[in-house]
Amino acid sequence: MADACRGHALDHDVEKDAAVSRQRLHAGREPADSWSAAHDGTRRHEPEPVRRPGSRSTAAVALAGRTAGSFRMRIKHFTWTWFTMAMATGGIANVIYNVPFRFGGLYAVGCVFFVLNVVIFVADVVLIGCRFACYPFAFRQSFLHPTESLFIPASIVACGTVLLNISQYGMGRAGPWLDATLVVLFYVDCALAVVASVAIYLILWSTTTFTVANMTPVWIFPAYPLLIAGPYAAVLSARLGAHASAHQALAIILTGFVLQGIGFMVSLMIYSAYIYRLMTHKLPQEALRPAMFVSVGPSGFTITALIGLGASLDRVLSSSSSSSSSPSSSSSSFMGVAPALAGTILKLLANAAALWLWGLALWFFLISVFAHSSCIRPGRLHFSLTWYSFVFPNTALAAATFAVARTLADVLPSAARALQRLGAVMAVALVVAWALVVAMTLRALYLRQILWPQEDEDRDEGGFKGREG
Repeated sequence: MADACRGHALDHDVEKDAAVSRQRLHAGREPADSWSAAHDGTRRHEPEPVRRPGSRSTAAVALAGRTAGSFRMRIKHFTWTWFTMAMATGGIANVIYNVPFRFGGLYAVGCVFFVLNVVIFVADVVLIGCRFACYPFAFRQSFLHPTESLFIPASIVACGTVLLNISQYGMGRAGPWLDATLVVLFYVDCALAVVASVAIYLILWSTTTFTVANMTPVWIFPAYPLLIAGPYAAVLSARLGAHASAHQALAIILTGFVLQGIGFMVSLMIYSAYIYRLMTHKLPQEALRPAMFVSVGPSGFTITALIGLGASLDRVLSSSSSSSSSPSSSSSSFMGVAPALAGTILKLLANAAALWLWGLALWFFLISVFAHSSCIRPGRLHFSLTWYSFVFPNTALAAATFAVARTLADVLPSAARALQRLGAVMAVALVVAWALVVAMTLRALYLRQILWPQEDEDRDEGGFKGREG
């Protein structure tokens, strides 16, 4: 890391010349895809500066980009948005875990995505640490930037997906020590989710002015860490089984319910602003429409959380009731109701609410899909890391579809089978979409469309100008 931080003056000069050459390359081209335009409507294009005598040509800049100093120049633009890659990978592992059509090798495929998620997350942490080590001012600047700050919670969400995948693929295979560790990490993740959500929204509301005309569902993103707590609590409480006491399982379940409720209610209030924006200002610009899929996630994750937590609560309360030795024991009632009856009622309510929300998630999904019908033509969409919104929020809908199918298996088996097939089709489509977006990421990295001055979410915009150090 120390070697990467050398050559400060040379890299600063290279970065300036690279920005100039990039402006020339963008001449006459439509603004690149970015959620940052959600704040100022369009991408800013500064007047092209006059070339200094003796300054290097575009070819020289490209050659300089291949030198050892290029790592330091490019790492400066490694933003929090890169954590969306880990989020999407963990989401794919989550969907594969929930596929009801099991066959030999499916578990191994899920494990591959799980391990890849861990590798990507660790790489993200290391590389963004390199950025802040080389440019210490960039840490504070990332919290004040009107767009990059929205993606800071992506690191918490990515961490949550890693823990969720560990509980899915690891519990029951590594011994009780992993169970105890995941319980502790669950509460740590919940604390980080609350802090990140509250802090980012307070910073945004204190430093940035937003307009409804330029609103996209990306405003929901700081609430996303809270939306992972419910599914994580559902899997954790289900997989703990006999290793956990009723008190410990109830604490996990109720914590998941509370945080999921906060995340969904915050998202619901932002939904209203989003619908108002669509009614008064039409669809977002074509370059911003991938962000529309973010609206699918809150309902999708809440469905999985409600169904999973409802089932776990019913199981815990029923076992607590059967193990109660006397009517006067502390486990003889739950909120004044017999535990077995309370568990059944709460499970039914959770399933009913989940069915309702599944329709809402599907509605937002269809709106987002058909809104892209005009973007199919070449040149309409330009790649950015926010393309991972094609994957991660929709993994929530796929997993929710499998969960709804499980609830209907006893009463409507034909409908349940249809939903299982629909979820399987979505799972295959999501794996293909993930592979395409990863391929586009590598292509953009090679073409310097990302990790390059004025090309990432840390670009100058809306009156915010990053420090040139």
